[in-house]
Amino acid sequence: MTNADRTAAATAVFGDRLPLADQFTELLAEHGVERGLIGPREVDRLWDRHILNSAVIADLIEPHACVVDIGSGAGLPGVPLAIARPDLQVVLVEPMARRVAWLDEVVKTLGLTSVTVLRGRAEEPAIKDDVAGADVVTARAVAPLAKLCGWCLPLLRVGGRVVALKGASAAEEIERDRQAVARLGGGLPRVEVCGAEVLDVPTTVVVVDRVVGAGRPRGRARKDQGAQRA
Repeated sequence: MTNADRTAAATAVFGDRLPLADQFTELLAEHGVERGLIGPREVDRLWDRHILNSAVIADLIEPHACVVDIGSGAGLPGVPLAIARPDLQVVLVEPMARRVAWLDEVVKTLGLTSVTVLRGRAEEPAIKDDVAGADVVTARAVAPLAKLCGWCLPLLRVGGRVVALKGASAAEEIERDRQAVARLGGGLPRVEVCGAEVLDVPTTVVVVDRVVGAGRPRGRARKDQGAQRA
């Protein structure tokens, strides 16, 4: 992707919020390697492989949804998604203290008032209590599909969806894990491709709907969403 193509793609994805995306990219380029957030070779390909790659999944998310990003790490995909879609309520869940500190700094520096950072793991009862009833749970390079759905599906309302960024192994994971996903309360996993119109290598995503569950949605995510829609 040429610089001109990259600028055009970023403008198409972020619109008038492109300066925020630029600022986030600069923060990652400046501090990401030293803080163990990205590898040294990733600095020169932040836009293509990380920022735009994350933001284009916005096409799969309904307006005003509550999105939980588990294992957020450097803030991917949650921060680019929140920049591209300010209508979303985004919760970044990360267990490592140094990465939580980074995420808190990013949210404050960029003024992302629709983003909340929680320290913990998706499978922990306290996190489940805080974010249960979400519309969407995202993850990027966190775990194989069956294990990931075991963590993500309990955080969703029935009808909500897991949106997992995957690579070339997506179809293989679906074939291997679809029965396990069904036992966990998920529907038939499917592959979606995002960003084909703006990326040389589109983002491959596995989507799993939550089709089985019980109980009333609860938790911080649902409360925040309800307050926003009121």
